[in-house]
Amino acid sequence: MPGKRYNVGKIVNTHGVRGEVRVIATTDFPEERFVAGGQLYAEIEASQEVVPLTVKSHRKHKQFDLLMFEEVNGADEAERLKPSLLQVAEEDMAPLEAEDEYYYHEIIGCRVVSDEGEDVGVIKEIISPGANDVWVIKRAHGKKDALLPYIDDVVQSIDVHEGVVTVHLLEGLLPDEN
Repeated sequence: MPGKRYNVGKIVNTHGVRGEVRVIATTDFPEERFVAGGQLYAEIEASQEVVPLTVKSHRKHKQFDLLMFEEVNGADEAERLKPSLLQVAEEDMAPLEAEDEYYYHEIIGCRVVSDEGEDVGVIKEIISPGANDVWVIKRAHGKKDALLPYIDDVVQSIDVHEGVVTVHLLEGLLPDEN
């Protein structure tokens, strides 16, 4: 069994009678993660069992990714996989090509400081609503979480090795403290 694993999707249902499963992808790279022959792991929520799976096929259907696995033969076997988190092993993750690209797990947990030296908080979540990602920042002392857009005007530098992100706080980005 591999060491560290990262979530790339969630199996939410079965699809048809051949053993396909419906997946809500949580990866920016579904074409790479769900490629035929790729190795994934299903962490079944009910039992916490981790099942290794080899992708047999992948296709898009509406807002879902439909996957078939070599180890799953028919709807009954697919049924036991839901609901489960679909994961990839750290060692199976390809290095990113561009210098300014990062995996979510590299960003989540980084400390955020302003370009004026103010400690803003820690990145606790990344959401992808559309045009650009939005980072959810957990702030200290009971302050409301902040939502920072991942855009050039805001994010000045990222140092994943030090775990620090420097941002320029545009007016109105931090919630009112009242």
